[in-house]
Amino acid sequence: MKNKEIMDVPPSTAFKVVDVPDPFREVFERRGGQGTFIGPSEKDSPWVPFGENAAIRHLAFDVSNNVFSNVLWIKKPGVIGTHYHRGRIVMICLEGSARYLEYDWVAYPGGFIQEVPGEAHTLVTEHPQGTKLFGWMQGAIDFYDENAQFVQTADVWWFINHYETYCRENDIPINPQLYI
Repeated sequence: MKNKEIMDVPPSTAFKVVDVPDPFREVFERRGGQGTFIGPSEKDSPWVPFGENAAIRHLAFDVSNNVFSNVLWIKKPGVIGTHYHRGRIVMICLEGSARYLEYDWVAYPGGFIQEVPGEAHTLVTEHPQGTKLFGWMQGAIDFYDENAQFVQTADVWWFINHYETYCRENDIPINPQLYI
C-alpha cells in the first residue's frame, strides 16, 4: 500500500484552470491582493544606477514586511561596499560570478546565497563581465565605508525612493506591478 502523504507525481497533467474550493474566497476578493508579473523589458523595470559600476532592476516592494526584490548588476570587476544585514537575504547568481571577501566560496550561475541577520559582508566580482544576482531581501541593510564608519541604511523605503526618483527624473512611468 502506498503512503498517501508522499506525492510522487504531480496530481494532474490536464491543461485547464481548476476552480479550487475556498471557504474564504469572498473575503480574499474583498481584502486580498493579487500576484504580480514583471516582464523582462526595461519598460517594466529599468536598470537604475547604483554607484558608478552597478545598477539595480527593481522587481518587488512589500512595505508591510520591509521586503524588496531586485537584480543587482555589477557591470565589471568591482565591489559593493561592506554592508550589515538586519534581515534575511536570499540570492541566486544569474551571470558571471560573485563572492564575499569574508568567505572562501565563489557563486557562479545557479549558485544560491543565503544571508542571515547580523552578518556583515563585502560583495565583490572579479569576473571580466561582472555579475548579475537576483535577490529577495527582508529588513534593512546598513552600509559602511572602508573605515567601518556608518554611511547609510537601505530598506524598502530607500529602494522605492531609488526607483521612483530615477523614473521621475527620466520620464519613465512608475510600474504599479512592483508594489505587492
